[in-house]
Amino acid sequence: MADPGAGTLSGPARPLRVLFVCTQNKLRSPTAEVLFRQHPGWQVASSGTARDAEVPLTRDLLEWADVAVCMEKRHRDWIRSRLRGALPGARLLTPGLPDESGFMDPELMALLERLVPPRLAGTSRRDNT
Repeated sequence: MADPGAGTLSGPARPLRVLFVCTQNKLRSPTAEVLFRQHPGWQVASSGTARDAEVPLTRDLLEWADVAVCMEKRHRDWIRSRLRGALPGARLLTPGLPDESGFMDPELMALLERLVPPRLAGTSRRDNT
């Protein structure tokens, strides 16, 4: 009997691609990227909505992602208005983490650990790649 988790003839199933989004890509989203880099079954990246973000958010990044975790509603709204259709609305999650923490801040990490994995539980990969 074949192992259902083994993937297809082309190889093992790819991980869930999770994109973390904040404004400058300096504090919150990079913290999430580092924190969840070793999460089993996830491939992570981060970006920012500002033009001068460390890694500016692009349509290509959203099309790569299976789900985007937007730190605030304004990031989700930015995606919906400027990159419409790159990622379906149901795949834009917003845990509501205001810009009040530094990079790798223990309180931010605890919030991320508490809020993100349960929100992504059961999220499937998109069929596009």
